Amino acid sequence: MEKKTLFINGVAQTVIVDPETSLANVIRKQQGLTGTKVGCGKGECGTCSVILNGKVVRSCITKMKRIADESTIITIEGVGTKENLHPLQLAWMVNGAAQCGFCTPGFIVSSKALLEENINPTREEVRAWFQKNRNVCRCTGYKPLVDAVMDAAKLMRGEVTKEDLWFQLKEGASIMGSNMARPSALAKVTGTWDFGADLGLKMPANTLHIKLVQAQVSHANIISVDTSEAEKMEGVFKVITAKDVPGTNRINGLAFPTNLGDGLERPILNDKKIFQFGDAIAMVLADTPEQAEAAAAKVVVEIEELLPYMSAPAAMAEDAIEIHPGTPNTYFKTNIVKGDETAELMEKLPNVIEDDFYVGRQPHLPLEPDVGFAYFDEDDNLMVHSKSIALHFHQLMTAEAIGVDPTKYFIVQNPTGGTFGYKFSPTIEGLLGVAALVTKRPVYLEFDMYQQITYTGKRSPFFMNVKMGADENGILQAMETDWSVDHGPYCEFGDLVTTRGSQFIGAGYNIPNIRGEGRTVATNHAWGSAFRGYGSPQSLFASETLIDMLAYQMGEDPLELRYKNVYREGDTTPNGCPPDVIVLPKALDTIRPFYQAAKANTEALNAEGGDIKHGVGISLNIYGCGLDGPDSSEVWIELTKDGVTVGDSWEDHGQGADMGTLTFAHETLRPLGIQPEQIKLVMNNMKLTPNSGPAGGSRSNVMTGNAIKVGCENLLAALKKEDGSFRTYDEMVAEGLPLRYEGVWTAPCTAPGVETSQGNPFPVYMYGVLLSEVSVDTTTGKTHVDKMTLVSDCGTITNKTVLEGQLYGGLVQGIGLALSEDFEDLKKHTTLTGCGIPQVKDVPDEIVLIHQETPRPLGPYGAAGAGEMPLSAPHASIANAIYNACGVRIKHLPAYPEKVLEGLEALNK
Repeated sequence: MEKKTLFINGVAQTVIVDPETSLANVIRKQQGLTGTKVGCGKGECGTCSVILNGKVVRSCITKMKRIADESTIITIEGVGTKENLHPLQLAWMVNGAAQCGFCTPGFIVSSKALLEENINPTREEVRAWFQKNRNVCRCTGYKPLVDAVMDAAKLMRGEVTKEDLWFQLKEGASIMGSNMARPSALAKVTGTWDFGADLGLKMPANTLHIKLVQAQVSHANIISVDTSEAEKMEGVFKVITAKDVPGTNRINGLAFPTNLGDGLERPILNDKKIFQFGDAIAMVLADTPEQAEAAAAKVVVEIEELLPYMSAPAAMAEDAIEIHPGTPNTYFKTNIVKGDETAELMEKLPNVIEDDFYVGRQPHLPLEPDVGFAYFDEDDNLMVHSKSIALHFHQLMTAEAIGVDPTKYFIVQNPTGGTFGYKFSPTIEGLLGVAALVTKRPVYLEFDMYQQITYTGKRSPFFMNVKMGADENGILQAMETDWSVDHGPYCEFGDLVTTRGSQFIGAGYNIPNIRGEGRTVATNHAWGSAFRGYGSPQSLFASETLIDMLAYQMGEDPLELRYKNVYREGDTTPNGCPPDVIVLPKALDTIRPFYQAAKANTEALNAEGGDIKHGVGISLNIYGCGLDGPDSSEVWIELTKDGVTVGDSWEDHGQGADMGTLTFAHETLRPLGIQPEQIKLVMNNMKLTPNSGPAGGSRSNVMTGNAIKVGCENLLAALKKEDGSFRTYDEMVAEGLPLRYEGVWTAPCTAPGVETSQGNPFPVYMYGVLLSEVSVDTTTGKTHVDKMTLVSDCGTITNKTVLEGQLYGGLVQGIGLALSEDFEDLKKHTTLTGCGIPQVKDVPDEIVLIHQETPRPLGPYGAAGAGEMPLSAPHASIANAIYNACGVRIKHLPAYPEKVLEGLEALNK
């Protein structure tokens, strides 16, 4: 140990430290300054950035032995306060640069150092600074962050005032469609928004720390688990294995009725078999995380290793054994039957094209690793706090497995650093529940980034064959589809994502005759979980690439062939129902001049010669809002002395649930003359808030937004007097009238059956048309996206800043899916960099958003969702642009440089 004096945020602090510990640990654990976050723990993401003696450092890899006595350190807490914001913090709020907020303190601290060095940077200098300092963001697409720095610099130079930047609500005006900052933004930009690991440092002293004993192979029989040596280790309270689980130890996967499995194959702690790398076999609970980690290494697991099936084709092979004995590896099938038989049509049609496509196991890569804690409250309720974005689902799925009375078990969502869908599935809720139930002590579990990447769900790979047939005019007449879904070893929501193939392969086009079959396959690779777009990025990649190929085969322009075939009045979706609105012809008309200019530009650049080839590509981007059929949401609205309180379980993982809740409530309650600050939000605590449904499937803005509208309307009806005026709170109390009113809304939809997939699954859809411009280095095969232009139609805009943040972020995740992101190699794909997370250098600064607002008949005030449309097919647009640039057709993602080079070599033979 050694003693040092450090000047932290201008205050002298004496610290006694282990020279080998990190600066991040000292800041967070010894100084209690939890505004500094730790994400990757390897210096890859910059969430831990602080200023040390005037220079930005990543505190998670900065050892205390490298820090001189009397060093000066600035953390986010020293940048500004809620009462006295730094210009950067204000600009971050104004530009919507804090979405989930986990990366925000690191970016702001880094930007502070930049502006102290250069108060008049160019946008490229800002981007270069972020790249040099390894500041990574998964939510925003980087553009809002650069915008924020530029605005802050203007403010510091005196070129604008705070009033110029800050949204001002006029008396009686609506906040619908405005640029009002989300309610949580202030806490996020000041580092006071406590995420799970921050709350973990504030747990009671008797909290037990959990570390897992995890599988190091992908498929094996478990012979024995010996915990005897671990139990003797210092500080160990208990080692829990499957035999100690009070409940069934089987998570309920909510399987479809036609699923050949029972949906109960996923253990909380594996007992008989290992089904995938990282499966949890035991939990060690100790006084400190270090003690638990040391003891976990002493647990001996004897196994009989089995051949792992690491892809759907491998698991479907004739000689493959059943991964779950008694359940076939292919455990669910769905068909699509629309119109007439297609085989005869395909023989007669003059323009037919067919090919195979693959979209892989994209990792979510949130910068906040999975984290949570559990305890028993004073009423003896089991309380589990986690990153769950499906509170009521997860309680239903895990209660029996844990062995707890569901009426005494509640889940609370912590402030959450992004999930992008992986938390639609339960991850650590069962582990936390069992640990608390067995020990009767508060318990805490925090993953590191390696565990986050290797032991949480991934996008389910689709292996697809698609065939399209068009008449002599290029009008689509028929489509045949076949798709196999690699959903990993656990079936939860695997049947649901498989049905997305029938809904979104060919979506956007009127195809009167379709036949197809999809299937879900159990494998030993990472279990499949929801990921933004959920089935549509796989499905649309196939059809948006194939229609491009058809255009080239016919000698047609790819945009114009799409224009001929997109939905118009009287057309139907692949599910046989009319589209909710007709927006695609107008969107294509809007993007056409941009497309034509981009084509002319690339032709001029390519005419100059050289190794860099330029190209353009188009794609339709479509997704539905809802969970198929009569999806429903509940809220409550309560009149208080100070205003109105809204209670909902609209889980927030950065997409802006707080802003959505506030906006719909305020819009509906405007007759009362209420101000936004008079609306209190109570969110995402099952003890307090009703079942609003999960925050997935782009459903919440529509489902919960409508429920909020209904609840507020019910309150208004109760408040209204005969003369048209409204009762006050005191008058309501005096008359003995209820103060709380429920709001429930159910989608008037029909879930398609597996026999034909015909139905009306979603009340509302989101639409976009994307133009991507790329450059391909033909000497290396490396592709760079230079510009993106998106015509977006998400209905009536709820909040413009929040919507644009979702669009930027989704598009950039599409760049990753197209070019770099994968989780296939268990040795290589285990870090953010190894998995291919886009850094600022990989992303264009020029992303143009064009809003087309078509009110949705079933959307609240005409609104649709937003989050998943921009990731439904940007990768198809990019792959189409690669072909346009250099003639290499990418059908198997990602488009790694070596794949492009291989394609170029084949062309040159």
